[in-house]
Amino acid sequence: MSTEELSNQTANNAAEEKISVSTKDLSPEDRKMLRGIFLHSFNIFAMYCGGAKAGASGFLWALAPAFERFYPDKERRRDAMKRHSSWYNITSNVGTFCMGLVAAMEKENSEKPDFDTQSIDAIKASLMGPMSGIGDAIFWGVLRVIAAAVGMALCSETGSALGPIVFLLIYNIPSILCRWYLTVLGYRVGSNFITKLYEGGLMDLITKLAGILGLIMIGAMTASFVKFSCIIEIPAGNGDPVLVQTYLDTIFKGLVPILYTLGCLKLLRKNVNVTWLIIGTMVIGLLLGFLGIC
Repeated sequence: MSTEELSNQTANNAAEEKISVSTKDLSPEDRKMLRGIFLHSFNIFAMYCGGAKAGASGFLWALAPAFERFYPDKERRRDAMKRHSSWYNITSNVGTFCMGLVAAMEKENSEKPDFDTQSIDAIKASLMGPMSGIGDAIFWGVLRVIAAAVGMALCSETGSALGPIVFLLIYNIPSILCRWYLTVLGYRVGSNFITKLYEGGLMDLITKLAGILGLIMIGAMTASFVKFSCIIEIPAGNGDPVLVQTYLDTIFKGLVPILYTLGCLKLLRKNVNVTWLIIGTMVIGLLLGFLGIC
């Protein structure tokens, strides 16, 4: 084979491996199935089955279009549903990637009698930790906080009723787009892509970067929206009074807000209900204001 032919073959292979989220070249049956999975995914945690099963029932509901298409035989369909009745828990915004991937593997299983069905469970289980970490960091730790900040700013500064609407738009538009494109992506790439990610260590890197991004955003939001300003003044003879807040800022700017936030985090980890934390914050704020501390 000549150098030019080898180069062309390499280019063709690269083109074939190029990741696409388009459904134009998929069959009408594939597109219909993917739309069904996408729509069903919105109910993934509508019926939470407790710690033993988590979102298993929702996962079965989401994959119903794939089961009905690939397993016309009721016995094989029953086996597939039984296989996926185990524990499932991935952040719903990104969990559709796992659904599309499982659908692709179930298709392969329906076509190959010697297909190892345990690989489906293994891939599904291996995605839960990394994808939940990525989804929680981006959608819960970053996007939801930004959306809430913009919405609250509109409500507090202008009194506009657009605040809740803007919050819902900022959060849900990226979430819905992500759900759809990840559904298609998971179905198109199949299981080989996940294997390559793990072999190259890219999945661990993505998880770590998403976690760092989430921590940065939470820290920035804490500094911006958790306010504390002590108004206590200590007389200093004939000189200017000493402002307690000035010394607090000298030690560590934003010291009290970050300590209060960390305290709330510790209480949350001890399973203290968030409602009590909100009520406690309101009571503390009223007491500090009444006592003239801040």
